[in-house]
Amino acid sequence: MSEAAGKSATVQLRIEKPIYGGAGLARADGKAVFVPFTLPGEHVEARIADDRGGYANAEIETVLDPSPARVPAPCPYFGACGGCHYQHAAYAAQVEMKLAILRESLERAHIREIPEIATLTAEPFGYRNRIRLHVQRTPFALCYKRRNSHANLPIAGCPIAALQLQEAVAALTAEGANLGLSAWVGELELFMNPDASSLLLSLWTERPPREAQRLLAELWPRLQSLLPGLTGAAAFASGKCRHAGQLVAQFGENSLRYSAAARNYRVSLGSFFQVNRFLLDALVEHVTGGTGGEHAWDLYAGVGLFSLPLAEKFVAVTAVESSAPSVGDLRENLRSAGRDATHRVIAAETAAFLQRTVEQRLPAPDLVVVDPPRAGLGRDVTTFLGNIRAPRITYVSCDPATLGRDLAALLETGYSLRHMHLVDLFPQTFHLESITHLALDSVAD
Repeated sequence: MSEAAGKSATVQLRIEKPIYGGAGLARADGKAVFVPFTLPGEHVEARIADDRGGYANAEIETVLDPSPARVPAPCPYFGACGGCHYQHAAYAAQVEMKLAILRESLERAHIREIPEIATLTAEPFGYRNRIRLHVQRTPFALCYKRRNSHANLPIAGCPIAALQLQEAVAALTAEGANLGLSAWVGELELFMNPDASSLLLSLWTERPPREAQRLLAELWPRLQSLLPGLTGAAAFASGKCRHAGQLVAQFGENSLRYSAAARNYRVSLGSFFQVNRFLLDALVEHVTGGTGGEHAWDLYAGVGLFSLPLAEKFVAVTAVESSAPSVGDLRENLRSAGRDATHRVIAAETAAFLQRTVEQRLPAPDLVVVDPPRAGLGRDVTTFLGNIRAPRITYVSCDPATLGRDLAALLETGYSLRHMHLVDLFPQTFHLESITHLALDSVAD
């Protein structure tokens, strides 16, 4: 890139392809330039905002030749808010971009013979069952963060959230100052079950436990009157506190019942659960459908989203989870479903469980299901799995880069890719979920 096209300069660019993170890739004088809110094939005028030497970040100024897939964004905060990245694209184009990103991530990991990737999609708005917001003190407002910033962006609504959550945000925004929330609450989260019959409210505070309990006790009846369906509220120590994440106060119910894939799950305050209320059934079916046998492992099991259906198909299921709230829910969900007699819950990190399995030379299960966080499995876990050699592994991933790394490691130990799905759990954003079914080369389809 020439000196004239340095930082703050305006250049004309042709967008080549989407990249993971939400931007489009273009090139100027051979240098990669990343431009958010663009689409493949578009000719744009952009301002170089950050030249890093080897590449540059730019901000779009004008779309000179728009893609046929470009649409008006329905959200007034789009572009300013850091949450969504693709509202300028028709939904079919969003899915195609994610497919291209997933394929390229696998190719970059030197994975050959990638199977055809099928897609699972649903309604692209109103899908979130959970949202987390920052509390602005003066004037009172509920906020997301501005794009590329720690600054608050006050919002009145969020079209990717369920309507009932948007109504709760509106009610809290209208009465938040009178409730005195900003005096002691830094963030809050709303989580609802599918029919909105139960709503949980989580608050984050720097106040000590005794004071937080008193403040929440004063607030609880007023919150019940304000928020229809509110069944429980809790306060947690914020990230600035010595005991960050610790539950410091709680009123009402500490969990809700969530129905998914014809099964009922207890989900407690502080437990992880998938946010897309429209695709849960399809996700469960494509992870656990068509399976069966003597023994299955569900690693990173959470509250048991996959453990329960696996327990209907296998004689024994071992579910491994390290988060204390999720472990409690996992035990209760297997027990209440009558599935705890031959199945067991292991409260441990996955790597530690696998290491013990290898050291004790325990037999391999028929199937391993893994659903790790964004960091993926990592070298230790893939090495252990390669040594254990379960005939089949199903990998649920929320990050294509770590997926590619982990799949490459598993393929080296004798596995092959059999089937893949892109599951669009996060429409309007660059985030994508995928399901990969692997089997040892010696195992027939």
